[in-house]
Amino acid sequence: MIKVKKTQLILVVAAVVLFVLLYFVPKHSPDNSEKETLTGSKEDHSETIESFVNSSKSNLTAEQKTLAEQKNLDSVIAFWDKNKRPDIASFYFEKKVIANKGPVLDWFKAGDRYYYSVRFIKDPSEQPVLYTSAIRCYENGLKLDPNNTEAKIMLASCFVEGSADPMKGISMLREIEKTDSNNVTLQMNFALFSVRSQQWDRAIKRFEKVIRLDTNYVEAYLYLANAYEQSGQISKTIEMLEKAKSRTDDPMAKEEMEKYIQELKTKN
Repeated sequence: MIKVKKTQLILVVAAVVLFVLLYFVPKHSPDNSEKETLTGSKEDHSETIESFVNSSKSNLTAEQKTLAEQKNLDSVIAFWDKNKRPDIASFYFEKKVIANKGPVLDWFKAGDRYYYSVRFIKDPSEQPVLYTSAIRCYENGLKLDPNNTEAKIMLASCFVEGSADPMKGISMLREIEKTDSNNVTLQMNFALFSVRSQQWDRAIKRFEKVIRLDTNYVEAYLYLANAYEQSGQISKTIEMLEKAKSRTDDPMAKEEMEKYIQELKTKN
């Protein structure tokens, strides 16, 4: 069992402040394989996104149902976003894309919505449904814009995180790396996969590359601080927190980071 480090809590604060969507460190022991990936789920999931939408709607009050069943899809999307259900909002955003005959960028936005909403759902059984929906949207967009590297990276990430064949996604990412190794999104995804499988040395190398490519990527410094702390390198943890603090203007994030920097200095 891994003790949750306070840098992870700071990352959560930063997520709220800086709109970072986290991959939390798992609390089980990983296998010692050299794979830079996760084990995909092999369960058969029969649920659909519609089943979760209908279930959510059944819990609404009469007044809320009126708002949730408006004909204006923008209003419905706004309703679910306001009620902190980005997963359901994603479903209606996809419906809007279909109604508008799928502008390519909207397909990618729909995929992003599904992908990032995974971090906010309370029911784990919904995760594979959201990943499947994200894959569908990214693939529809890539039919129209097959050379969009960012969308390919996001599609690959869905396969890694939410499919029974994670190596398919890793293979896709490695193909992209052959021609675009300095892509920040690509390197960040590789780093985050290593975090989730607790491969701290690999994660540190990837986050360091992200920072070399983008010296102002605040979230990367925070993730790197967490990786250093998990591997017992406290002085490096402090250094990364200092760098992150110097690169954000948000007072809440600065305050949380400074508090923990002082705590680490006391212990170190």
